[in-house]
Amino acid sequence: MAENTMNAVAYNSKGAKRDSIALPAELFDGTINMPVMHQAVKAYMANQRQGNAATKTRGFVIGGNQKPWKQKGTGRARQGSTRAPQWVGGGTVFGPTPRSYAQYVPRKVRALARKSAFNARARENAVIVIDSFDFDAPKTSALLALLNTLGVGEKKVLILTDGVNHNVYMSGRNLPRTHVLPYSDVSTYHLLWSDVVLVEGSAFGAGLDEQETGETGEDEQEEKKPRKAAAKKSARKSAAKTSGRKTVVKKTVAKKSAAKKSTAKKSAAKKSAKKKGK
Repeated sequence: MAENTMNAVAYNSKGAKRDSIALPAELFDGTINMPVMHQAVKAYMANQRQGNAATKTRGFVIGGNQKPWKQKGTGRARQGSTRAPQWVGGGTVFGPTPRSYAQYVPRKVRALARKSAFNARARENAVIVIDSFDFDAPKTSALLALLNTLGVGEKKVLILTDGVNHNVYMSGRNLPRTHVLPYSDVSTYHLLWSDVVLVEGSAFGAGLDEQETGETGEDEQEEKKPRKAAAKKSARKSAAKTSGRKTVVKKTVAKKSAAKKSTAKKSAAKKSAKKKGK
């Protein structure tokens, strides 16, 4: 566990260098677990396999229904089919069949491996933070010019955007040494594949935004005020609904009790009338 916080070089959208930024301590704490990273990468590569290799056993080869020659009297070995494994064109014994190579890695193990890969790149000073990607339209030359300005044009670059950015993805799709992914979809394999990780600043969350802009939190408090007012209104509405329900229940209970009393009086009157008639 590293005590000091890790810093990363920061650039603006034009490629001009800015002051270094402190990376989030929750993710960049110096943890590097090699066995977990190996397990995650091995599972990722295994999950890419389709497992379509297949051969036919003697039961699936067409033909061979007739016995080649009679059982006895020829002097040759007995044969029952020309599709037996020892015949040319026959079936295959113990050949591959379609199967799944999928490996499951627990969620916490995957998270630890991803965290370790980020820390490994941060220790090598291979994490670069950029303010934002201002691409109005897909343009491969613009992205390549930005990478050359940063000095990583000849390296394997992993670009992590804040959410899905179609323009950036289309701009880097044709570059063989560049891979564009949303920050939430990055895996340990992609982090270890790359030489440099270029991360959009807003992808790390609100912590970096506050460090970059120097905000004191007053805007957040102003945003919270209308939320509290809306919460109070909803609470009042729910209280009014519940009180209305209670009054309806009381009315129905009163009606039922009055009906019971009237029926009781009628039955008593009938009984007294019968007694008088006797």
